[in-house]
Parts: sequence; structure tokens; C-alpha cells
Amino acid sequence: MKFNNLQSCHLGPEISPEQFIPEHFFLFLLKGSMVSYDGYKHYSMKPGDYCIARKNHLVRYTKYKDEGEFEKVIIAFDEAFLKRFLERHPYQAEPTNNTDSFLFIHEDKLIHNFVQSLEPYYNGTEQLDDVFVDIKREELLMILLKNNPDLKNIFFNFNVPHKIDLELFMNHHFKFNISLERFAFMTGRSLSTFKREFKAVFNTSPGKWLMKKRLDEAYFLLDKEHKKPTEIYIDLGFEDLSHFSFVFKKEFGVSPSEVGKTKV
Repeated sequence: MKFNNLQSCHLGPEISPEQFIPEHFFLFLLKGSMVSYDGYKHYSMKPGDYCIARKNHLVRYTKYKDEGEFEKVIIAFDEAFLKRFLERHPYQAEPTNNTDSFLFIHEDKLIHNFVQSLEPYYNGTEQLDDVFVDIKREELLMILLKNNPDLKNIFFNFNVPHKIDLELFMNHHFKFNISLERFAFMTGRSLSTFKREFKAVFNTSPGKWLMKKRLDEAYFLLDKEHKKPTEIYIDLGFEDLSHFSFVFKKEFGVSPSEVGKTKV
């Protein structure tokens, strides 16, 4: 399906660029491709694919441009909007065992038509006119629920994360660059409880453990996988290359670029 002049647009509250998803959102890829990773699974998207990204999940995105462009439609379903929707359209969430971070939706002509319908309201600044935002969000939500009724168990479950296995979670998610407050929330703990139980499990503080774990992984990738420092530092949770190089050399006595040269 051709989407004419529709470019990237966004409806609803802004979604934080950090790797924690604070609200559910609908994602429709118009141009380019994307691979995402949540610590357990990889998810791939190509033009025309669409899905629901679930709140309270950690996800890292890798975007690939097509002819220099990456275009998408993002429609956020924040909790306040969903609760207002429930006042008019009563749904009852039921327990679900689905833990995927991305829920892909089967091909649906109504969704394609909906995305195409956004074009007349698009004002060219990646935002639709405010007066239409909730109307279009409600329209999409009704389409999604009509053809995918089990989504009610995702959208209308307003519970916070429950307490989970700390060691298992951290070993899967240590590469994600989020705050300790986020790690605590994701594991169903207050920050003080998280720090106390972390010390009991790992016999060190969260900050020290995360740094050591990331640096050990970096050394492995440089030494065994022959990766370049520029290829790995962001994926390991470091914000800039100079800081990564500094702490790496402090830990191992050599710079990241020297690791592969130490062997003959």
C-alpha cells in the first residue's frame, strides 16, 4: 500500500528515547527497517509492519534508513487516555502469559486505511493537530480491539511490575543504560529494597556490578569476537567512547583498541 505524502508523525504524549518504554504505543513502519532487542528476543520490522510496543519493558532499537530516510507512525496510548476510554467502552483485563515486548498485529485493511487517513490531518511537523489527537487515538484503539480482543489484557492492565528474580533479570539486562530507579521498578522493588537485595545476591553495589559486567563483556567482544570499540560501547550502556575507553583502561591496564593487538 502506498502512503503518498505521509511522513513520520506522532499522536499522544511524547515517548522517551530511553530504553524503558513508559507507555504502550502503536508503531507503524513507513520507510526503513528496525531491529529491536529486549534482553530475551530480537524483533525485526520492515516497511508496512506494525505492532504494539508494551509499557514497562526494556528495549534497544537499531534503525536502518532507506535512501537516508526512516519514517514511522507512533501513536501513544498513555494510562490516562486508556482509563478515559474505559469509561465509555467497558473492558475487563484478564491475566496473560504473553511477555513479548512487541506484539505484532496481523495484516488488517482497517489499520492500513487508518494510517492513510492520518494524512489530511498531518501538519508537517511530525504532529497531528491537537483537536484530532484523541479522536484518532480512540478510532485506532477500537480497530485494534475489534480484531484483536486479547489486546484488552495488555492495554487495560494497570498493575505495576511484580517482584521477580533479581539475578536472572540483571544478567539479562545489564547492558541497558537506565537508572537504578528504573531497574528497581522493573524488578518490582523500591530503590532501597533493590539496593539491599542486590548487595545480598551479588555481594557488591549495583553501580560497581554493572560497570564490571559491562567491561567484562566488552573485553570478550574485543578479544574473542574481534569487534571494534566503536561497534560496542553504546550497546554496552556507555554514553560516549572517551568514557568507555577511560574506564576500560583503568580496569584492564590497556585501552580497548589495544586488546586485539596483544596477541600475535
